[in-house]
Amino acid sequence: MPTKKLNKSREVIEKIFGLPDIIYGLKEFGGIDLYEILEITEEEKGRFYVKDLKSGKEKFVYDEEKQTSKPEEIIRQLWLYKLNNFYKYPLDRIETEKSVHFGREIHAKAADIVVYKKDKITPYIIIEVKSPTESKGIEQLKSYLSSEGSEIGVWSNGIKRIILYRPYPKEFEDTLPDLPSADKTIDDLLEAKKTLFEYTDTKVDLKEIIKSMEELVLANAGVDVFNEVFKLIYAKLYDENEAKISREGNEILFRKYKDPNRTYEVINDLFKHAIKKWPSVFYEQENIRLSPEHLSIVVGELEKARLFGSDLSIIDEAFEYLIPEVAKSKKGQYFTPRHAISMAVKMLNPKPNEYVIDPAAGSGGFLINTMYWVRNNHFHESDEAMKEYVKEYIWGIDFAEEISKVSRALMLIAGDGRSHMFRINTLDPREWQGEDQDLLNARAELKKRLLNLENSVENIDNQKTFHYFNFDVLLTNPPFAGEIKDQGILRQYFFGKKNSRLVNKIERHILFIERTLDMLRPGGKMAIVLPQGVLNNTNMEYVRHYLFDKARILAVVGLHGNTFKPHTGTKTSVLFLQKWSEKEKPLKDYPIFMAVSKKSGKDNSGDYVYKKDANGNHVHDTKGRKVLDHDLDEIAEEFIKFAKEQKFNFWK
Repeated sequence: MPTKKLNKSREVIEKIFGLPDIIYGLKEFGGIDLYEILEITEEEKGRFYVKDLKSGKEKFVYDEEKQTSKPEEIIRQLWLYKLNNFYKYPLDRIETEKSVHFGREIHAKAADIVVYKKDKITPYIIIEVKSPTESKGIEQLKSYLSSEGSEIGVWSNGIKRIILYRPYPKEFEDTLPDLPSADKTIDDLLEAKKTLFEYTDTKVDLKEIIKSMEELVLANAGVDVFNEVFKLIYAKLYDENEAKISREGNEILFRKYKDPNRTYEVINDLFKHAIKKWPSVFYEQENIRLSPEHLSIVVGELEKARLFGSDLSIIDEAFEYLIPEVAKSKKGQYFTPRHAISMAVKMLNPKPNEYVIDPAAGSGGFLINTMYWVRNNHFHESDEAMKEYVKEYIWGIDFAEEISKVSRALMLIAGDGRSHMFRINTLDPREWQGEDQDLLNARAELKKRLLNLENSVENIDNQKTFHYFNFDVLLTNPPFAGEIKDQGILRQYFFGKKNSRLVNKIERHILFIERTLDMLRPGGKMAIVLPQGVLNNTNMEYVRHYLFDKARILAVVGLHGNTFKPHTGTKTSVLFLQKWSEKEKPLKDYPIFMAVSKKSGKDNSGDYVYKKDANGNHVHDTKGRKVLDHDLDEIAEEFIKFAKEQKFNFWK
């Protein structure tokens, strides 16, 4: 056979998409052997073509010399294969590159794929394919639907898809969770019962789903996007939980129904039941505020996500995107990058019998990472052991309502860790004294973790003031910005006074240093993110003397300036401490581990940067996730060597 006719599918596809990226990226075509079904040949020297599955004609896909390609042609051929083999549409009902008419004019660009009804005349499904790097084209697809009178439109770049449903001649676009097969109608699709185990993909990109929901409806729906999406996630969590433990046939109710009013009724009812099952996140009188029509559109997107059992990093990333800027930046609260969190947890090595707290928990990143560290190192993937551990040993406090909701949801998904997540003001225990049910619950639980002081009078006072706790491990990134001027708060702190007189004001994070040390038992260990000035500036020397007196400095890791971008460019360090034990005298001279991160995993704009191999393709981990390009894992490994040499008790 002549060389030019050899099937070059594997070689060319890997050049166009990159080997790891083709395996992990084109999620729409999971389970399809791309190399087997696509016939790619070299028709001219260095120019490659794919055989069109519909017409049999050769379509250009790659020029080796010019390094140009048409990845969207590959996506189109995969859709043709899927339509024919999965959805069972015969090829004689499918047309490619069909000119779209707008009145008397012919649109300059043809529709990529058109599927006709059984009469082979009436357009039924129009598919617009894009390169995996493309994110636009929804409006173009809508114009095609309007012009051709087609009921269904699919936008797909191989990584994600949006299925629009236009019940012609209505003027709005709806969405569907899937395409109807050739022998089913849209009504069949919407009326069919769904079960929990139909949703097997726990790696669905929730961030992209939310972006699609915003583009379709939410951005112009006149509602708080964060709260409305969060309500839907809460309702879906409840539905998945009930489907698993109590419903016959594991039936899922969180789905799109034919009647938008029915969709609203069912999902709002799920939300109300979720409030009762998992209180203290929403008020009982709250309802979903989206209209039935708008809700019906976004449900089609969210329906396909599987939350329980999901890869938490995917859900975490979605919340990082979703948390509004006002919540991120208020009082200097910033979403802590998960690779920085992972470094801190790895260095402190929390054990299954250690009580862990984050007094500025935010979305729960430190706590979730701790849970998975303990599970992977001690429980060996045991879900039941993890749930018992989480219920007893994982504790979190945060005052911000929005991100407190996120932490509870993530902990719920991760292993029912919501039991000890409290929305209270860490710095001011006076506010814990109210009679609100949430405060009563918080007080009752937190009293269990108060330090038992030898003096009975001090013990009684501690029961009232919640000053000293006995947590084993503390990890936190407290808010930096803002000054505390409230004399009632300042009066409670050593740093609130100077020469026995109250100061006028003090930076919030300085009080957090004192507060966090008081929450640790003697011998307890902690990691805290601080502005570098606390460790470097001459006017902060009094803080450093306080630290040396209270704890051993284990390590200082200077984070790269891009670490917290795009939210802030503040230079930060992670300070690792171990509180002196009761009988231990503070050492005057001892080695401290020092490191500076040179690779942050982000660029100057705050976008994540991923590792690439020698061929320029993304590197993936064992779970198929792209690997961030940072050096914090290496720093953690070097600290562990140092800790073992120094015979730290938590790394013996």
